[in-house]
Amino acid sequence: MKMKLLILIIACLCTVALQAAPLKVVVTVPDLADITRRIGGDQVDVFAMASGREDPHNVPMRPSSITKLQQADLFIIIGLDLEHSYAPALLAESHNQKIQRGRSGFLDLSGGVKPMEVPTSVDRSLGELHANGNPHYNTDPIYGQMMVRVIADKLAELVPAQAAQFKANAAAYNALLSAKIVQWRARIPQGMKFVSYHPDLIYFAARFGLQQVGTIQPKPGIEPGPRYVDELAARMQSQGVKLIVKESFYSDRIPSELAKRTGAKVVSVPILVNGTSAAKDYISMIDALVDAFASAR
Repeated sequence: MKMKLLILIIACLCTVALQAAPLKVVVTVPDLADITRRIGGDQVDVFAMASGREDPHNVPMRPSSITKLQQADLFIIIGLDLEHSYAPALLAESHNQKIQRGRSGFLDLSGGVKPMEVPTSVDRSLGELHANGNPHYNTDPIYGQMMVRVIADKLAELVPAQAAQFKANAAAYNALLSAKIVQWRARIPQGMKFVSYHPDLIYFAARFGLQQVGTIQPKPGIEPGPRYVDELAARMQSQGVKLIVKESFYSDRIPSELAKRTGAKVVSVPILVNGTSAAKDYISMIDALVDAFASAR
């Protein structure tokens, strides 16, 4: 009888230990890692494949990412082909069936997005176009709130016992974002004209009423030649552009040249969490973007 009781106690303890084990989550970019941790708390163990300091289109394929994917319960991506150069290959290499596309452990957040810049045709001569539209919607905090809701729903699906806590954490975080959005709108000069290096701020610009006059890359992923730089400088001067936002992983050379020729200010900005020292989490990443535009009033 004592032996049966001991076995029962051990079995119960093992069950509790298994239930308490955090959900193993792999995400592609650190924005998703920050949001997932804020929703999941100690119920999730999160690994981000990208550091946030590199071009998000060209993240190195590290062996550690394969190991983490092999052990994962959930894999989350931005989607719209942002991660096409590395995520599909690593996912296939993991041989983890529960996180493959179409399975319960795979989450593509772009399903809640109305894509901008959807090309009518995809041709390599047009640069690195994304067939389903521009993937940089993470810079729009309204879409940030969408990501929070969708991730909370998925965590609740996979860990039903913690569903109420996940939803409560998500609601609290989105309330904080709502308050920040009011503050951000008040700080950003409506209608300000700017130039960026790559077309990765169009969702941010649309949300906050900014005007993007052009990009340093004439086509996505294509570096400019002297003639194009001359044309862009002339366009900036004719339209009174006073701000060049340079994504942190691009060279300073051409932005600095344009600044000398036009009198515009160059500000290095993050487009992902950890992209600059100021962007320690999702909210401070948007803070840093807002600071860039506010500083150029």
